[in-house]
Amino acid sequence: MSDDLATYLTDHMAGSVAALDLLGRLRDAHEGGPIAATAARLIDEIGGERKVLDGLAEKVGATPPLPRKAASWAAEKATQLKLLYDDPAAGGLRLLESFEALSLGVEGKRLLWRSLRAASARRPELVGPDYDGLIALAEDQRGRLEPHRLAAAEEALAPAPPA
Repeated sequence: MSDDLATYLTDHMAGSVAALDLLGRLRDAHEGGPIAATAARLIDEIGGERKVLDGLAEKVGATPPLPRKAASWAAEKATQLKLLYDDPAAGGLRLLESFEALSLGVEGKRLLWRSLRAASARRPELVGPDYDGLIALAEDQRGRLEPHRLAAAEEALAPAPPA
């Protein structure tokens, strides 16, 4: 097993945990609305993608060591604290930064699937997943996040209308 491959996979596994946590908070905070619907659908999809990632990690013997798990947990909590500090009222800025973090994470995941597809030519243990389908799903997810990100940007960054 390649230590680099194990590290790469476990880093992305940690990223999925952070994304699921953030999506859960968005779903709960915007219950009944379009943000909650998007978040709930992404939670289901990322759960399915996580099974693929877990299967690959198992094939190559990649298990996140305790210090990496602790660092991932601390980084996710630091992100929550940063969002809270920047926008304690849970307004537009927090929502914008949440959607940007998710969008960047989905782009990173798209690149993960592309990288694993390329490496599978020389790593038989990486053969099996439908990388093209996973890449297309990530692109679709980015497309579904973008309207929410732009709406949050308009809310957070546009000046208030004159009174």
